[in-house]
Amino acid sequence: MPRRYVDLSMTLCNDVVSDPPFLKPEITYQRHADTRHELEQFFPGCDIDGIHGGEPFCASEWVKLTTHSGTHVDAPWHYHPRQDAALPGGERPALTIDQMPLEWFFNPGVKLDFRDRPDGHVVTAAEVAAELDRIGHVLRPLDIVVVNTSAGMALANRDPAYVARGAGVGYEATMYLLERGVRVTGTDAWSWDAPFGHTARRVAETGDAGLIWEGHRAGVDIGYCHIEKLHNLEAIPATGFMISCFPHKIAGASAGWTRAVAIFED
Repeated sequence: MPRRYVDLSMTLCNDVVSDPPFLKPEITYQRHADTRHELEQFFPGCDIDGIHGGEPFCASEWVKLTTHSGTHVDAPWHYHPRQDAALPGGERPALTIDQMPLEWFFNPGVKLDFRDRPDGHVVTAAEVAAELDRIGHVLRPLDIVVVNTSAGMALANRDPAYVARGAGVGYEATMYLLERGVRVTGTDAWSWDAPFGHTARRVAETGDAGLIWEGHRAGVDIGYCHIEKLHNLEAIPATGFMISCFPHKIAGASAGWTRAVAIFED
């Protein structure tokens, strides 16, 4: 059967709205003629103008970015130095992105639709259970669960307020997924958790620092990965597809970039 592919990754560019200014990537583009001196170092004394097709030399780019730029996968090491405190055997050192098991990153996808939740809303375990019931899906180990929030269209529309948009997933909701064998989750928002501005207001009102990064910190109890800054989740159904989201292998890193793709067997 022919396969259909839906790109779930944002485009990395110099004028992204997907990061605060101090975290924005910088891409320097070199056109073909700009790299002539580089090619001449490999072939000293050669008349490289005679290269096939003319226009000698090659296009290239220099990129300055963090491992959390663009669509990326966070490793447990990003959340805390330890993981798996709630699993048999107890806690152990948190895994970095180059240590993650590859079998986590190509599995059936499940989309939960929380686009109607207001910006800053913290999704609960009860809401996750209700949404799974609505779409008629029972979670299986290693399902990749992604959440579609209002941040998705904000990213698509290049909304400069993107970083503050979308609902987040709280500790209890994250644990609900992890306790059922999910090990990779994802969001089209800037963070798996609610935007920091909304969280800061709740912390100021309650004095409860445990609200900070509560979804991420579920990884202390059960190690997991999540994908942030997904794109185009509106284009996929709730179930019936695979997700490929293998992260780039960076030694000792807290995250790795990914070209996340939904794959359908038509």
